[in-house]
Amino acid sequence: MTVPPTSPAHRAKSPVTRRTLIGAAGAVAAGAVITPAVMAGTTGSDTVDSVGSKGSADTAETVETTGTEAADAAQTGLTTEDFPTTRAEAAVGETPVEAAFPIGFVGVRWEGTAEAAGGGIRLREADGTEGAWQAFPESGCSPLNGGGLLLPAGQAAGYELKAPDGATGLRSLALDTTNGPRRAVTVPSARTRMRGLPYVSRAAWGADESLRFRPDGTEITPAEYHGFQTITVHHTATPNGDPRPAATVRGIYELHTVTNEWGDIGYHFLIDEQGRIYEGRRSGGDGMPAHDADGRLVTAFHVGGCNSGNLGIALLGTLVERGPTAAAQSSLTRLVRVLVRQHGVDPWAHVTYTNPVNGGQKEVPAISGHQDWMKTKCPGGTMYRKLDRLRAAVAGGH
Repeated sequence: MTVPPTSPAHRAKSPVTRRTLIGAAGAVAAGAVITPAVMAGTTGSDTVDSVGSKGSADTAETVETTGTEAADAAQTGLTTEDFPTTRAEAAVGETPVEAAFPIGFVGVRWEGTAEAAGGGIRLREADGTEGAWQAFPESGCSPLNGGGLLLPAGQAAGYELKAPDGATGLRSLALDTTNGPRRAVTVPSARTRMRGLPYVSRAAWGADESLRFRPDGTEITPAEYHGFQTITVHHTATPNGDPRPAATVRGIYELHTVTNEWGDIGYHFLIDEQGRIYEGRRSGGDGMPAHDADGRLVTAFHVGGCNSGNLGIALLGTLVERGPTAAAQSSLTRLVRVLVRQHGVDPWAHVTYTNPVNGGQKEVPAISGHQDWMKTKCPGGTMYRKLDRLRAAVAGGH
């Protein structure tokens, strides 16, 4: 994919969804009543990042949300939280880059190869001091026709890149997702749940919905819905021990939505090391996250050529030599259990995925890893080896 240098210059308001206001408005296919009783944005200036141990404890709850609880949540109304506006500067090639803001992340894209070998980044401080060259990690969640990474920059003033061997069309994006001008976001004041499982709504992690629209107001990628077929697990290949995971989610959102021109974040859900589940690709407001009111899955952008009907879950971090944290593994299990029960899926099954758009087919596990679909090291070797454990835990209900 050719990625033009773009920046988030367009900002537009987005309406509060019916799901946000009503919580458990509708039942989905298969007759299950979903009660997404809206979000938990509370303390501090960066809602999710400041939740701390309270957020971690909440992800361990097992109580089903009742209709009464959902009705109560719907009555709690809305509140306003402040989030930083993401600042971004795009660049092309290996020419050294200077930004007008402290750089938290550098998004890197290229064509010609999916491999990162030979690529690297060197950061520059405000006083001109240059750091050592750091090789690109080779475990990225890479797209079909090229590579892509989100690299931490530690508030650097600038950077220089080396393209991977054989790469063409090197492009980069300096990102600041924490220090920009504050913007007010309407956030439901009650905690969001789906079938008793807490999750962080898009509003509560600070998704700037204006990024999904072109300057003329048209949506870049309008939602399309298809029947659910399978689940694919990813990792984000970002650093482990992330102190500000919501900022990382915002960085991934900017890279996917604007730079990749996908029109939204590529995953349906993301899970951080504390076990917090983040709502990904916007699905409207009438069904549970990632679905419409009829239980159909909104198409996201996580497996090139095989996205429609394929639900993507990304674990934040790099899971090549280490597995997910216990909290992340627990939340992944519980989330997948909700989904397979919703759709009547056998966790141990192998399925013939059929793309409803072009008819293409592929034999995959019903619960797969990204590398089951294409040449990639995602979701990391350690996580991939844990998929049988995930299937067993989902099937066993514990």
